[in-house]
Amino acid sequence: MKRIANYLSAIFLALTLTVVVGCASTAKQEGTGEYFDDSAITTKVKAVIFNEPTLKVAEINVETFKGVVQLSGFVSSQDAAAKAIELARGVGGVKSVKDDMRVK
Repeated sequence: MKRIANYLSAIFLALTLTVVVGCASTAKQEGTGEYFDDSAITTKVKAVIFNEPTLKVAEINVETFKGVVQLSGFVSSQDAAAKAIELARGVGGVKSVKDDMRVK
């Protein structure tokens, strides 16, 4: 009976470690929790850009990876790009902002 309990404990430990390692992040892949955090950040950044009347949200793409927000697409002026960057930096959870926007 004790042998079976030890065997089951070992299996449980192995499964637990597999799940934890499977959900962990790597340099190029997000963990499950980070993915949901990044999704929330992306949504918040899109919302603040949408609520800014001087910016056209449809022309600015927002992607987030491990808290780093990448803004791409087209803006009408350098001032509009600077405003989008400023707004993105103000969102909670944003570590940094990469600017890949182009002035059209």
